Amino acid sequence: MKRREFIEAGGAMLGAVVTPAWAALAPTPRQTPGPFYPWDLPLETDNDLVRVQDQAAALGEAMHLVGRVLDTDGAPVADATVEIWQCDANGRYHHVRDGGRKPLDSGFQGYGRTRAAEDGRYRFRTIRPVPYAGRTPHIHLRVRKGQAERLTTQIYIAGHPRNRHDGLYDPRLAVDVLETQQADAIWEARFDVVVPQAS
Repeated sequence: MKRREFIEAGGAMLGAVVTPAWAALAPTPRQTPGPFYPWDLPLETDNDLVRVQDQAAALGEAMHLVGRVLDTDGAPVADATVEIWQCDANGRYHHVRDGGRKPLDSGFQGYGRTRAAEDGRYRFRTIRPVPYAGRTPHIHLRVRKGQAERLTTQIYIAGHPRNRHDGLYDPRLAVDVLETQQADAIWEARFDVVVPQAS
């Protein structure tokens, strides 16, 4: 699948999630954005973090991160902005305060954002997260509606051996990372986000 086709697809391959009208959902647990939320956004901020213009493909194993943005009534939060950011395959964030010794991967965007569709679906292509000093593999995620932040959290890999040593790890935020048959990725993970009702 070409990059433009991927971006425009916007998660059409996801199955529908049906939530009974009576089922109240608990909001996704909040977590810190960490010290490495971008001060300056990269030139490219789309939902394909694996390809940067005029650069080689990103290091690491490509992964689709898909899901839906829902409210606590189970209704989709249409047109919400979903942001993710994470370290590259060398354990480096594209951030001035990341003083890691390994080189930055210029082929990895490090940050991306997309708009949720009418049914709440979102999709990213990124890399399977890797550990770095003191942290288990994770991806930061933020949901905004208009200019208002609705939720900031982190996503973890279920069953990873370093989870037990990470002080921020929350099993409610862990996802299964499964092999995919898609040509442009090795892995796929699903993370549905439940945002609290706007105050």
